[in-house]
Amino acid sequence: MTDDRHHFGTRALWAGESEDPHCRDVALPIHHSVTFAYEDVDEWFDVALDQKPGYIYSRNKNPTVRPLELTMRALEGAEEAISFSTGMAAISNTLYTLLAPGDRAVAIKDTYGGTNKIFIEFLPRAGVDVAMCDTLDFDGIEAEIRKGCKLLYLETPTNPTLKVVDIARLSRVAHEHGAKVIVDNTFATPINQRPLELGADLVVYSATKYLNGHSDAMGGILCGPKGIVDQVYHYREINGATLHANTAYMILRGLKTLELRIQRHNENAQRIAEYLHDHPKVDHVFYPGLPDHHNHAIAKAQMDGYGGMLSFALTGDFDQVKRFLPRLHLAHKAASLGSVTTLVGPPRVTSHVELTAEERRAAGIPESLIRYSAGIENAEDLIADLEQALAGL
Repeated sequence: MTDDRHHFGTRALWAGESEDPHCRDVALPIHHSVTFAYEDVDEWFDVALDQKPGYIYSRNKNPTVRPLELTMRALEGAEEAISFSTGMAAISNTLYTLLAPGDRAVAIKDTYGGTNKIFIEFLPRAGVDVAMCDTLDFDGIEAEIRKGCKLLYLETPTNPTLKVVDIARLSRVAHEHGAKVIVDNTFATPINQRPLELGADLVVYSATKYLNGHSDAMGGILCGPKGIVDQVYHYREINGATLHANTAYMILRGLKTLELRIQRHNENAQRIAEYLHDHPKVDHVFYPGLPDHHNHAIAKAQMDGYGGMLSFALTGDFDQVKRFLPRLHLAHKAASLGSVTTLVGPPRVTSHVELTAEERRAAGIPESLIRYSAGIENAEDLIADLEQALAGL
């Protein structure tokens, strides 16, 4: 019901709506049915082979889940999109579909801790050669690509130090050497950044975060060319990491306010980052919207907004973190991010709890680092809360 002439807020509201002439629902119905019945065996056969529209079994496709996929397809400007039970299911299913024993993959060191584990532990165990590169060493990444690889995996901005990767530059080199490019766009969302427009082949999301936006539904999304996405779909339908209809409904409902929420997240994070930047008890602030951010120029060129995520290192050690966090009143001390309410926590117990202290240090994550997911509360209230908490250190 929409096309690429419509703005993102309009696409988020209308792109996944049913075009069934017999359906008059204003609110999308939740189809809990596991299976779908057919009286005509020939029709049943045609639907099963995707030669005719319809649904057979909800592990494969579901009439509530499909509108979510169509909405994300429209927001990304992709040929196809599929959903998963979690963000890590989206990432792992995609990697295991596209990589086989003997293949070589290039990835950056600064990725979400679970993703990092796949590259440093699980893929090598499966016979895949992995080159882990310094995230900001673009020359080094290109050199590894030129050695030969089947896949380049990027995340930008990165979790949790908000490093920014030049998607267009690295995608161009990867394609010159026959590699596919995957970008985790969870922090940015399609409102702030669209990797496919910058040259990437595939974009993955933890839909649990900003796409849903309310910390009450867990899922993952993959968008890209139909041929590749169909391959991953086949892997997912056999391995079973399917998104439930009720969860799809909740994520789709969250998408309807995505543009509005992201605008507020962007504004709040920018103001908070600027406040913390000059605070004497803060050693460093990591946020792409700050002019002294290491790759602010790249972020400015490839992003429409800098996002709601920032992180900052307190002066001192982890004991400072333990003193600081309990003093915050307008922040849930919890894992995850991208919610309407502010979420805060150290990578040591959230995003990178799977890694050892040595692995976190190697990834450039200080033990005094705090990841701050700015919600949509009033920015002045959030800054006042931070100010009183810092005053107690």
